[in-house]
Amino acid sequence: MSLKHYKPITPTLRQRVSIDYKKDNIWRGSPLKSLLGKKSKTGGRANTGKISSFHKSGGHKQRYRKIDFHRKSYDLLGTVIRIEYDPNRSAYIALIAYENGELNYIIAPHGLNVGSNILSSIDEEIPIQLGNSMPLKNVPVGTNIHNIELSPKKGAQLARSAGTFCRLLKKDKNTALLRLSSGQQITISSLCLCTIGIVSKLDYTNINKGKAGRSRWLGISPTVRGVAMNPIDHPHGGGEGRTSGGRCSVTPWGLPTKGYKTNRKKHN
Repeated sequence: MSLKHYKPITPTLRQRVSIDYKKDNIWRGSPLKSLLGKKSKTGGRANTGKISSFHKSGGHKQRYRKIDFHRKSYDLLGTVIRIEYDPNRSAYIALIAYENGELNYIIAPHGLNVGSNILSSIDEEIPIQLGNSMPLKNVPVGTNIHNIELSPKKGAQLARSAGTFCRLLKKDKNTALLRLSSGQQITISSLCLCTIGIVSKLDYTNINKGKAGRSRWLGISPTVRGVAMNPIDHPHGGGEGRTSGGRCSVTPWGLPTKGYKTNRKKHN
């Protein structure tokens, strides 16, 4: 993956770093019309019209690409037709043509190229190669995987964003132990499907938008610091002159934000 730096002929181009889609051979045309869906925007507002999710508004109009997170075309050889940009996610997507004529989008792993072949199977053992999808029970320990189901036949939920992957640490008869990108370890059923490899667009974290307007194009509205607000708007607001809040960092509703565990789920 290649990054693109710009000659600073304007202030916004001085800091900007983007991805060179031309060098990455990303499809420059329109997406496949039959695999598109509508995508409406809420602006972060609930049905009452009040903001319920902060920092969302505007943005360019987008169409949803229907991704095959189940990899249901079992035991059919698929060929990569093209690698595409997807505005709805950080990773690339790949258009796959199967032997029976079916077309599907999948999350593209890093290193998957046009013309590559992929397979998906539940019962039969298939080669451990990039892009192949199989149950965790058939994957060797130590393999990097992505696009992982949390429950069998539910569809992939884990490791779907750019550059992420999980590592299979241990397998038992019915369960598998995974280490996530965060370092957390979880145990799930060994019947859950996963895909071999690391998700594409590894340099996504090195992108620099260069200007505030580019964030607005992506539907991200500005983030205002609590210490810059009035006391009625935030617990950190108010005070004479510039203050640092005068208390531990909290949310607008008074909940601690640093070192305060919010995950109430109990993991095995």
